[in-house]
Amino acid sequence: QVQLVESGGGLVQAGGSLRLSCAASGSIFSINRMGWYRQAPGKQRELVAAITRGGTINYADSVTGRFAISRDNAKNTVYLQMNSLKPEDTGVYYCNRVGPFGVGMDSWGKGTLVTVSS
Repeated sequence: QVQLVESGGGLVQAGGSLRLSCAASGSIFSINRMGWYRQAPGKQRELVAAITRGGTINYADSVTGRFAISRDNAKNTVYLQMNSLKPEDTGVYYCNRVGPFGVGMDSWGKGTLVTVSS
């Protein structure tokens, strides 16, 4: 059972950058696909980036070219580098194991809040 803790969120102006971290209490080495999700107020949670153990990466169309996901299995940590942030990127960001159809497989943590101002 892996516990995930997100950090690194904050308030930034449009065009700014943030790096989010997802620290796992247990090993993520055996987890094939890890991902970052976000949920804006009043909207459904969506998968924005995913990475496999072998390094295969997928991004949502809305963030491609601006976000970069990475993982360090030795440190049991997943990262999300976010550049050129837009107000529509605002939301609570979560990490999780990614299962079929992009669903989050484990319990959701508290996430980390990202607010992008105009």
